[in-house]
Amino acid sequence: MILEIVSPEATLLNTEVELISVPGVNGEFQMLNNHAPIVSLLVEGLVKFKGSNVKIKEQYTNKFNSIKGEFSLPIKSGTIEMKDNKVIILAD
Repeated sequence: MILEIVSPEATLLNTEVELISVPGVNGEFQMLNNHAPIVSLLVEGLVKFKGSNVKIKEQYTNKFNSIKGEFSLPIKSGTIEMKDNKVIILAD
């Protein structure tokens, strides 16, 4: 699936991933390929994702953390939409 993370400054990420975990209003939840469509609010926490071919633009690598193939991005709040195997996160 495609993950796109957009902040007020720029599009931080647009890459292929296999798993996404986000801090939802009612707790953390995960999405895999072909997940049902969803729209949700996000709270402060970490957006985590894994993929075998994740590509992060060089100017934004300092915003992401990486441990053993799992990437994470701290956010203060945001929204997420999953539709047609594409996830868009609008994050602060």
